[in-house]
Parts: sequence; C-alpha cells; structure tokens
Amino acid sequence: MPSTPYPAAAAAPTHYENFPVASWLCPPRLRPPIAAIYGFARTADDIADEGEAAADQRLEDLHAFRAELAAAARGAAPSPRWPEVFGPLAQAMRDFALPESLLADLLSAFMQDIEKTRDAAGYADRAELLDYCRRSANPIGRLLLHLYGVDDARALARSDAICSALQLINFWQDLSVDLPRGRYYLPAAELASHGFKFEDFRAFRPLAPPAPPPAAIALVSAQVAWARNLMNEGAPLVHRLPGRAGWELRFVVQGGLRILDKIEVLGFDTWSQRPTIGKADAPLLAWRALRMRRQSPAMTSFPR
Repeated sequence: MPSTPYPAAAAAPTHYENFPVASWLCPPRLRPPIAAIYGFARTADDIADEGEAAADQRLEDLHAFRAELAAAARGAAPSPRWPEVFGPLAQAMRDFALPESLLADLLSAFMQDIEKTRDAAGYADRAELLDYCRRSANPIGRLLLHLYGVDDARALARSDAICSALQLINFWQDLSVDLPRGRYYLPAAELASHGFKFEDFRAFRPLAPPAPPPAAIALVSAQVAWARNLMNEGAPLVHRLPGRAGWELRFVVQGGLRILDKIEVLGFDTWSQRPTIGKADAPLLAWRALRMRRQSPAMTSFPR
C-alpha cells in the first residue's frame, strides 16, 4: 500500500487509446501508480511524437527526461520541468519499488523511433521489430505484473506476448497514418516476401479507390495473423491474474482481437483507412471477455 498520499495526480488519458487505462476494473489502491506510469509513458511519447520540434531537439529532451527518471529513482526532488510526471512517479517508485530499468526501456524505444524516422530507416525482420516491442510495449505489462505481485517466468512470457501483439496491432492499424510520416514498421523481409521494398513506400499517401493490389492485401493479412498468434499465446494470462486484474486484462486482449477483426472486415486494407474501437464495441467486448475459457482463451472464432 502507498505509505503517503500521492503528491499530485498523474495526467489523465487525453489521447485515443485502443485499450483501457487505469479503468474502474483496476483495484483502487493501484490506480495512482498505474496513472503515474501512464503519465510518464504518455509524456515521453508526446516528446518523441508531437509538435514541430526537430529530431535532435526531441532526443535532447528525452535525454533530459531520462535524467529526471534517474533522479526520481534516487529519491531526488523533481525539477520544475515535469513535476506533474515525476512527482507521482517518484512516489510510485518508492511505494511499489517500480524497476527503473523497465521505465528506461520505454525511453530507449522512443529514442529509437525518432532516430529511425529521422534516418528514413525501417526494420530488417520480425526479430528486430520484436526487439523494439520488447522495449516499447513489454515493459508496461511487466510493470503491471510487478504491481500485482506476479513474477513467474510463464506469466512474464505471456505478458510479453500480449504487449508485443498490442504494439504490432497498433502498427498494422496505423499504416495509413505512419507511412506518410516516414515510419516504416513493416519489416524488410516481410516486404520482400510480397514483392515490395522500403523504397516503394517513401512517398506513400493513403490510397484512394481502387483497392490496393492483392500483394499489399496479402502483406497486411500475414502481419495480422502474426499479431493474432502472439495474442493467443499470451491470452491464458487472464486466468493467472486475480479478480479485477484478470477482468481488466480480458478486455485488453479482446480489444486487441477486435481491432484485428475490424482489419479483416476491411479486407486487410489499412493502407487507406484506420479502424478504431468505440462505445458501440463495448457489448461485444464484454460478451467475449465473459466467454473466455481456459481451454480456449482467445476465442478467435467469434463472429466478426
């Protein structure tokens, strides 16, 4: 339990999110540290991604952000620059012994994003992209498991599978947004296997009718199958977490699968449109979450 009240409320979610963040399903005592983690990650992501700053300025700011994290881990008072982030985070690190290394991994991934975009570089293969996911997404799951007191190897591996799947789902959902911004998450090996190369997408703009060529559709279909398989590998974790935590995770898993379903309904055409989750999806997500079984955790055969 926290030893003292949190010094400031972490920023509430203000961006579109596929999945719940510190929702009512989360145990009340864990909402402050989860909100602090979210505020840290969201602010760092905004430094890396929002506004008109040049790449070098973004990197400099993230290095300063990393120094603030190190100071928080040492118990030093936050500087005036980001007190609304590092006040709550420092308290959470003290009260819950949050590992600094996992939070630092997130910053490493954000810096890599900036550098890759600056250099118009992509990823060689799935292994390299998964290494990015290991730092950009997996730390969040591990931090949450840490708060819930779950640290066995199987649970961590399943958490990593879910988080990497969520990151991949975001990539395949956002092709029409990322490619025009010079972000190339489709690995070179995957492009080559479908007859493409990075250069084919250097001046990409969202495609208008007619539909993309079959090879482009097959490329997205293969990535969707990869993400779905990863999610299915991790889904049994919902039965490992107690009470509200397990229900929260059910909605996260089903939210990810729902996006994949929507991509499939679009004919795997995220070159021209971006599927999202809305309030209208809530009843279906609740039904799917309720129906998850140990012997069939992911329930991939539900109607689309």
